Amino acid sequence: MNHTPVRISPPVVSYRETVTETGPKCLAKSANKHNRVFLHAEELDADLIDAIMDDKFKLNMNEKDRTDFMRDNFEWDRKETKTIWALGPEQHGPNMCKNETSGVQYLLEIKESVVAGFEWAAGCGPLCEEEMQGVRYNLLDVTMHADSIHRGMGQIMPPTRRCMYAALMTSKPSLLEPMYLAEITAPMSVVGGIYSTLSKRRGITQGEYPRPGTPLTIVKAYLPVAESFGFTAALRSNTGGQAFPQCVFDHWNVVSGNAMEGGMSNEIVLKIRKRKGIAADIPPLDRYLDKL
Repeated sequence: MNHTPVRISPPVVSYRETVTETGPKCLAKSANKHNRVFLHAEELDADLIDAIMDDKFKLNMNEKDRTDFMRDNFEWDRKETKTIWALGPEQHGPNMCKNETSGVQYLLEIKESVVAGFEWAAGCGPLCEEEMQGVRYNLLDVTMHADSIHRGMGQIMPPTRRCMYAALMTSKPSLLEPMYLAEITAPMSVVGGIYSTLSKRRGITQGEYPRPGTPLTIVKAYLPVAESFGFTAALRSNTGGQAFPQCVFDHWNVVSGNAMEGGMSNEIVLKIRKRKGIAADIPPLDRYLDKL
């Protein structure tokens, strides 16, 4: 009998690429050098991300509902709400492309190309080809060739994407990692073992609640999904088998550090690149950013 060796790869956790501060104005030129796109990236309001994810705010709502929602919840006026060009990826994601240009001729002719570039960028970021989340791109200016032949989709979409990559990379980029809310039920006597297991796995304790009428207590904590593999076994061995965890996805949390420079988010980016078999290092900024 032939035995086939089975190699089990570690479980895959999906991350999201994001920005943690407002970045500088970035420029990218089209291949024919006749068109220039200027934009910058900033953080998208966390409450607005939640509203988009919960389907409370969509671009295909009628204009009045959209305006009322943004005015009542975020104090945006009608004019500001009208300049939202796209949410992405897939037309309804937690990233925004917003037109903040003024007096640009032929702008609406290239709207579709800019939105396509945004969709492409938001679905596959520059750090490690993960989706973006919580990024707002403000289109600041576009200079275009007067002849419409020279400003087609092929001349506008690629520089838009490159400019968005540059904007993300210059806005202190980081990763968002998924977090579980773990509820651990155990007798009071083994709570010390629970805390030591959590602290080894970057768990953040949220509180401890006695279960009325029983000798049990419930410990609530946030646990990174990446650290949850083997958590139950570790917990049981540290509490003599008396602790029972329940984990449910709760939120996304920013990984510390600038993904471009080092620290934990940079380490994770490099690991993901290795796993996906793409070039080991993050591409240099000047691949995406053009000089004036």
